[in-house]
Amino acid sequence: MFVLSEMKDVIRIKPFNFVYNVRESLEFGLNKKFANKVVHNVGLCITLFDIIEIGDSYILPGDGSSHTPVTFRFIVFRPFIDEVLVGKVKSCTPDGVQVSLGFFDDITIPKEYLQQKSKFVDTEQLWVWEYETEDGTHDLFMDINEEIRFRIIDEEFVDLTPEGPAPPPVDGEPAPVVENKRSPYSISASISESGLGLLSWWS
Repeated sequence: MFVLSEMKDVIRIKPFNFVYNVRESLEFGLNKKFANKVVHNVGLCITLFDIIEIGDSYILPGDGSSHTPVTFRFIVFRPFIDEVLVGKVKSCTPDGVQVSLGFFDDITIPKEYLQQKSKFVDTEQLWVWEYETEDGTHDLFMDINEEIRFRIIDEEFVDLTPEGPAPPPVDGEPAPVVENKRSPYSISASISESGLGLLSWWS
């Protein structure tokens, strides 16, 4: 679920931070820049693990800050395909189930990857697994905040970097800003196997 990822970057240290140890200032700058942020094709950065190499600092003309190239390793959340994790049901929609790990919410179980003979109940806004036994059919509801075991089947990174400058004003009015609601990193999962689904189903 967590991996070490080696990266390189140039960290800017402002003049008032020069009173601190250089390594401590770099550690602070790296965590401020990357912690709890998604790096494209890397994953969700959690916290700095260590600094491997510190290059020679330089100061740009007109800028009193120092710029230091750094090679470092970050603890990154990026689960493997087919890895089995446990989270909590965050919400249900006709398209599937959203799962949260507490620190990461962009996990979706599409409806086609739910247990066989599952149905969405509009009145409850919940998915129900119609579990068949010798005694008949039992409705097992996927209640919100219930713990759920799932298997990772896919991941998607979306580059949300702006493509260019804002469009020019039209008739003196600024162009409307289109909000991008896509997640930079999302995961698809499945519970369509024995042992997967709510933990209460298999207790």
